[in-house]
Amino acid sequence: IIAQGLVSREDYEQLERYTYALFERGTQMAAEKGLILVDTKYEFGKKDGKIYLIDEIHTPDSSRYFYAEGYQERFERGEAQKQLSKEFVRQWLIEHGFQGKEGQTIPEMTEAYCDSVSERYIELFEGIVGKPFEKADLSNLAQRIEKNIMDYLR
Repeated sequence: IIAQGLVSREDYEQLERYTYALFERGTQMAAEKGLILVDTKYEFGKKDGKIYLIDEIHTPDSSRYFYAEGYQERFERGEAQKQLSKEFVRQWLIEHGFQGKEGQTIPEMTEAYCDSVSERYIELFEGIVGKPFEKADLSNLAQRIEKNIMDYLR
């Protein structure tokens, strides 16, 4: 990264400090929920000489979590870990012949599979946030979207 001139050594070292601090905090927060923060990604930008953290952090879209309970036993038996992430969707796509390569067609997800994805994401939310997920009323979705856009534009 430094050799390619993507960032200066000084910026790289600052990014490294930010990354370690964020990962440490994320690890602590996960442990409080009975989870292990396995890996994650952080995205940074720089504007007017200042480094900013951008995009989401420690979400299932940017991170993988394992359940702490049973982790060691599964590890010792060589079993896959029970995890909270979007990895299960990626695996489903691969199992159905899609890897995002040119010319591939995205497989159709049945309503039942979409419901199971929704249930898993609710589990992810509740596991990470530590609060019950409250489903929104979808009966007036178009009106809600329009209201939110108009409120934003005002």
